[in-house]
Amino acid sequence: PLRLDIKRKLTARSDRVKSVDLHPTEPWMLASLYNGSVCVWNHETQVNKHTQFQFDVEYLHHGDKQLKAKRIYDMLIKLWDWEKKWSCSQVFEGHTHYVMQIVINPKDNNQFASASLDRTIKVWQLGSSSPNFTLEGHEKGVNCIDYYSGGDKPYLISGADDRLVKIWDYQNKTCVQTLEGHAQNVSCVSFHPELPIIITGSEDGTVRIWHSSTYRLESTLNYGMERVWCVCGLRGSNNVALGYDEGSIIIKLGREEPAMSMDTSGKIIWAKHSEVQQANLKAMGDTEIKDGERLPLAVKDMGSCEIYPQTIQHNPNGRFVVVCGDGEYIIYTAMALRNKSFGSAQEFVWAHDSSEYAIRESNSVVKIFKNFKEKKSFKPDFGAEGIYGGFLLGVRSVNGLAFYDWENTELIRRIEIQPKHIFWSDSGELVCIATEDSFFILRYLSEKVAASQENNEGVTEDGIEDAFEVCGEIQEVVKTGLWVGDCFIYTSSVNRLNYFVGGEIVTIAHLDRTMYLLGYIPKDDRLYLGDKELNIVSYSLLVSVLEYQTAVMRRDFGMADKVLPTIPKEQRTRVAHFLEKQGFKQQALAVSSDSEHRFELALQLGELKIAYQLAVEAESEQKWKQLAELAISKCQFSLAQECLHHAQDYGGLLLLATASGNAAMVGKLAEGAERDGKNNVAFMTYFLQGK
Repeated sequence: PLRLDIKRKLTARSDRVKSVDLHPTEPWMLASLYNGSVCVWNHETQVNKHTQFQFDVEYLHHGDKQLKAKRIYDMLIKLWDWEKKWSCSQVFEGHTHYVMQIVINPKDNNQFASASLDRTIKVWQLGSSSPNFTLEGHEKGVNCIDYYSGGDKPYLISGADDRLVKIWDYQNKTCVQTLEGHAQNVSCVSFHPELPIIITGSEDGTVRIWHSSTYRLESTLNYGMERVWCVCGLRGSNNVALGYDEGSIIIKLGREEPAMSMDTSGKIIWAKHSEVQQANLKAMGDTEIKDGERLPLAVKDMGSCEIYPQTIQHNPNGRFVVVCGDGEYIIYTAMALRNKSFGSAQEFVWAHDSSEYAIRESNSVVKIFKNFKEKKSFKPDFGAEGIYGGFLLGVRSVNGLAFYDWENTELIRRIEIQPKHIFWSDSGELVCIATEDSFFILRYLSEKVAASQENNEGVTEDGIEDAFEVCGEIQEVVKTGLWVGDCFIYTSSVNRLNYFVGGEIVTIAHLDRTMYLLGYIPKDDRLYLGDKELNIVSYSLLVSVLEYQTAVMRRDFGMADKVLPTIPKEQRTRVAHFLEKQGFKQQALAVSSDSEHRFELALQLGELKIAYQLAVEAESEQKWKQLAELAISKCQFSLAQECLHHAQDYGGLLLLATASGNAAMVGKLAEGAERDGKNNVAFMTYFLQGK
């Protein structure tokens, strides 16, 4: 089964809807009503934009000329040429009852088909007034038709008052399948332009979704809006608009995330419908790449996939790629798309070891394979609602998440959490568990696990107590993620591209649409993302900065000092702020190139010489005052006096002079205060001297 997610995005109440259309770029739905008006709805804001008079016409695109076919329920089809003052250029005769719908053949714009209450479908050619041929088989009037626009199948679909849906091969002129199930007249039919499904609507109030290859019924939708009259899908979109007696509805079908994967060398594989294509980042050569701009990639066709790909995923070493969909998986060689292995599975995940993978066969059975041979089959204690790959095999159940050892399927740890995604770092030491509303970073303590397995200490029914320690919880939604060293890079629900390291979140970019992380290529210092239209974009992210931050997190300052010279000057302050947040202020002072930041750090560390030098450069009263306070606290009174003079802080100088009993300083202060019109301080100093 396709296991399509179906969500309702808009419910728009209105009079009876006779036709619906989706705008190709804006979030708008057009609904033409039985009463003669047109409504435009915005399905993001749920607002009705405007209403206007409606014409009952359909566009025909014929060569360079735009023609219109007008059909008001009679037996003729007429072609009107708008460039010749709307003269009727052709009449198509042959139906013996009302014509209900016409559709243009998307593969041949000179050909169209018509549905009629005379129980037939006729296929016509522009330029010929009689039909090419007639398809007969419905027992009652035919209401609706649609052409298949994908691949190579020469198919037409029709729905009729006999409550049946028929699929026709218009080359062989035969009926290849009949879909039964609707309890009333079938009013609309559609081959979805993107997904391998057929959508049918009926006066029984239901919309039925069928698999377009197996013809199995996938889903029946009933939204209680009375009779269904029309349906519209849109290429490049998961939205489908439906028109009813009582208004219109937009539903979203399936996952928007594209079936797309990148290996570590920069080869990207994706699926466009059932066709698999490849693009290679190396082939761009020295093309200048700008952050966030679409990359000009050359795309190579690799061939067709036997199943409809819903996900594509390289194994860790990039030699193989798995395609999943229709409840099946196929493992191909990544270079030539040769079939290596296949089988039935609800879900498929790779292990960290490139030769191992697991499948979820059902809600109770998980199987592990090595080198394409089944190694172990087991039934997790609480069932298997979902599985996750990586260093440990994760199994989700209604009770939470359990991690198992790939080698012997021993329980490592059970955690009460409902994950959406799990991401392991390359070292297997860190793992991100993302839930519906936040994400957790955990450290996996493999030595403690090994010790517990050996001496059987600290083992409970929930596994090994010390297997993980929590490094942080962040209240943000992770859509896609990956690790580079100890830095976790992710896209958030508000379309930000961030990375998390050592408790700090750094924003790399604000994205203008939903993007999906593909991978990071260290030698390019670039991160690659794709969108659902299969556009690839890139953002600069210095590997030296990430390596430095990773070394700091591991307290490996020898390594950090080696990496530091490779970090450009303009990035040094960002690194220094990171060091400061980790509590390494001395190192932050050495690294930072921002004088304000360095002065703050020098004050915090009591580094009087560095702070003095920075204050001289800045010539700021505020800095001299701050330094004077530090000097006093360190009993450096002559420095404090100099700083207070620079800051022209007469009150401070008076306090310092009197507290230290320095008569000469009091005398000097009296003259300076009088000269600068600080009469209160001047009076006090003369008074103290008895003058």
